[in-house]
Amino acid sequence: MQIDEQGYCDQARQIASPNCDARPDGDGVRLVVVHNIGLPPGQFGGDDIERLFTNRIDPAAQPGYDELAKLRVSAHFLIRRDGELLQFVPTEARAWHAGASNWCGRERCNDFSVGIELEGSDFVPFEPAQYQVLLELLDALAKRYPLEAIVGHSEIAPGRKTDPGPFFDWTQVHAALPQLRPANPGEPAVARL
Repeated sequence: MQIDEQGYCDQARQIASPNCDARPDGDGVRLVVVHNIGLPPGQFGGDDIERLFTNRIDPAAQPGYDELAKLRVSAHFLIRRDGELLQFVPTEARAWHAGASNWCGRERCNDFSVGIELEGSDFVPFEPAQYQVLLELLDALAKRYPLEAIVGHSEIAPGRKTDPGPFFDWTQVHAALPQLRPANPGEPAVARL
């Protein structure tokens, strides 16, 4: 798996999201943020996530979708339960995934991060196929960018977000990319910006 100069992954199915823009001058990718998402909540396999990230979600399709339809959000990548990899935003652009966030004293994590959504929730384990693709993607990102840490959304938006949740197996990620492991368990790595 490789990320090209424009920020496209050669093994991802491309679905362009309009919910992105240019990174601020001088900001490059330093951080990866792991999320989880299931739409409808707790259900997997439909196309509602794709619809959300491309502003095509039907506000009448499910309770709460009227509020989702007002959002303008995206992530760079989505890894489905079966391991399928989708890309919505090139990594050279800023996706709108982190919201109000702070990492090691620096706000606006969207400016310098890549967002990866795993199809799932805080209440069920993720699938082995998802971890396999995630680790391959993280390796490709680490080869392309000077990454400093891999964190959960909950670490950059504590009290507001809980994902990727208690069922996410950080041990696999830290074993594969030990240089990006937090200095102390449960704490983000110290930024070297």
